[in-house]
Amino acid sequence: MLRIVSANLNGIRSADKKGFFDWLAGIGADFVCVQELKAQAGDLSERMRNPDGLAGYFHYAEKKGYSGVGVYTRHPPDAVVEGLGVDWIDAEGRFLQLDFGKLSVISLYLPSGSSSDERQQVKFDFLDVFMPHLEKLRADGRDIVICGDWNIAHNEIDLKNWKGNLKNSGFLPEERAWMTDLLGRVGWRDAWRTLYPEVPGYTWWSNRGQAYAKDVGWRIDYHIVTPSLMELAESASVYKEEKFSDHAPLIVDYRRSL
Repeated sequence: MLRIVSANLNGIRSADKKGFFDWLAGIGADFVCVQELKAQAGDLSERMRNPDGLAGYFHYAEKKGYSGVGVYTRHPPDAVVEGLGVDWIDAEGRFLQLDFGKLSVISLYLPSGSSSDERQQVKFDFLDVFMPHLEKLRADGRDIVICGDWNIAHNEIDLKNWKGNLKNSGFLPEERAWMTDLLGRVGWRDAWRTLYPEVPGYTWWSNRGQAYAKDVGWRIDYHIVTPSLMELAESASVYKEEKFSDHAPLIVDYRRSL
């Protein structure tokens, strides 16, 4: 069995103070994909780099205190691919791929467009660049999992207040259509929604009001997987017993070994 975790930390140093790495030490994960490090290499403690039997690999943003992704692994990778090879995307530290035989584990942090029209356009530009890359990955014939914060709630079930968010970033028609294309024409699978068609599975809650307490959330963190890996997905869960971030970790177990 392979246990793979995705977690947007909203700052790795903040999540550390809130007990994330203590929790991680006890869950037996093989791979942990983290996003929104908000740190550079020199900011990480030894435990943040290599926590309790896991080796960390990172793609940092050039801007301090911003973005950044990582993958922790129990298994030495055959190859590490840092970035998409597109300067303006890679400067923000949003894509990291580790290969293990026929398996690829990817940590992704897709841009948010909620702060301004300019950032929403960056998000659309990212989607335009990313789709051909996803098409190529899908055609490679590998077992691939892309874990991360995609910043898109695909369907109405994926956010509590969908009627009030039809014109907001993260639930725009263009974004949702892009996800539909990815999961339809291109042939990727959404692990959570495939396993649990009727369970919302929220992973992010606004800090405004009492969104977390009232479970007024969004499902924007995903395991997007190739069909071959989807067939091996056994179960999934969202961990909410402790709060390390405004996101909750998404855990999926796969019937596969390395």
